[in-house]
Amino acid sequence: MIDMLYFDTDCLSAFLWVGEEGMLTKLYPNRIVIPEPVYVELSRPSVPHLRNATDVLLRTGQVILRNIEIGTEEYTVFYQLTEEPTPGHRIIGKGEAASIALAKTYGGAVASNNLRDINVFIEEYGLGHFTTGDIMVEAYRRNIISESQGNVIWSRMLSKRRKLGANSFTEYLEAKSN
Repeated sequence: MIDMLYFDTDCLSAFLWVGEEGMLTKLYPNRIVIPEPVYVELSRPSVPHLRNATDVLLRTGQVILRNIEIGTEEYTVFYQLTEEPTPGHRIIGKGEAASIALAKTYGGAVASNNLRDINVFIEEYGLGHFTTGDIMVEAYRRNIISESQGNVIWSRMLSKRRKLGANSFTEYLEAKSN
């Protein structure tokens, strides 16, 4: 069982876009952390429903908002990932960087679909990692959703231009079982 799960914007918004944040709170009660840079990204005026749904989760205590303070260990990691990467690395987005920095500092796993940008850091720092698909598979295995419900949710996420790595939940399940 994971301790804390630090979400980046893309992974969290996949669930928020389709109103399935309840799946997350059932799977990870009191273990969902939204880094402050992710909250800022979810607060864009063009998508107010994402922030509104996040605010409900925060008000009801179902998720934790975590700031990154200057002068802390997590800030050093965050700054390195977003401003001054070490040789051989490139700058990554603030949401992904915040999730990685917090998971590295406090323990836990990163929830992100952005494998291209984060895989090197997940491996380098020895962090746990979950994608939207992995989370849905866990919900399926724990009988929170059925395969057919998963396919409906998956389809709705794809219609919101979420990149999930498969054309259907069934296809993703089959790929994971091989």
